[in-house]
This record gives sequence, structure tokens and C-alpha cells, in this order.
Amino acid sequence: MQEKQFTEIQIDRIIEMAWEDRTPFEAITFQFGISEQETIEIMRREMKASSFRMWRERVQGRATKHAKLRVNGIDRFKCKLQRQITHNKISKR
Repeated sequence: MQEKQFTEIQIDRIIEMAWEDRTPFEAITFQFGISEQETIEIMRREMKASSFRMWRERVQGRATKHAKLRVNGIDRFKCKLQRQITHNKISKR
């Protein structure tokens, strides 16, 4: 597997999205083209070990982090009130 190269800003955004409870891994895949496993590897590499363990315990099996486990009717990646984000660029209202 060839590792994708990301800028520091992109890595920060991946970590931010992974840390958010309501952002599914599928949203990270859609925006950055990396799998759940690749996201986990980035989190492991970029975070302190204790922070990574805490994050893994929290997201493992969490319904909101996996689109297939979500309740029917929730098919969006973000809150309706959240700022519009387009391919890692925040648009101004």
C-alpha cells in the first residue's frame, strides 16, 4: 500500500474530523480518499499514545462514526448549522 502525502493542514483537518464524534469515517474517505484504517494509522502516528488510546476506545463501534451503524434518515456528514466545507476549504457566508 502506497502512503498518501498530505500537507500539515490536511493532516490537522483529518485529525479534527476523526476526533469529532458525529463525523463518520466515510466523510474522511470522501474528502481525502483514505480508508478508515489509513485514518487510524494517521491518528496513531500524529497523536500521543495516551490520546490515541482514548480516541480509539471512544470511537470503536460508535454508531455515529460508521455510516452503516447510523439510524436511518441521517445521511449527512455534518450538522445543518455547521459552516459549509468544500474539499477542505471553509467558505465564508
